[in-house]
Amino acid sequence: MTYIIAEPCIDIKDRSCVDVCPVDCIHEYERMLVIDPEECIDCGACEPECPVEAIFPEDALPDKWNAFVEINYAFPDAERINALVDAYATEHDVQNVLPE
Repeated sequence: MTYIIAEPCIDIKDRSCVDVCPVDCIHEYERMLVIDPEECIDCGACEPECPVEAIFPEDALPDKWNAFVEINYAFPDAERINALVDAYATEHDVQNVLPE
């Protein structure tokens, strides 16, 4: 199992999770952060740090965000990740903003 970053991260990219990751498995792409599933050690340190609650254990990911499994597992293919995120955001009219 690994952790998955989902829709709430799109266009937010708060890096609090990056700062606490002991293995540096969280990487930044054009519109969101992605977890390298091969490098993730399933420690869970990132999950409580996310201010928009975008990080889930893969087996607890809400069904509505299943597309993010493919997005995270596309690591390190930046072109593919960016294309998948753009397509998802367009299809679902994602307009995330940081909470105040």
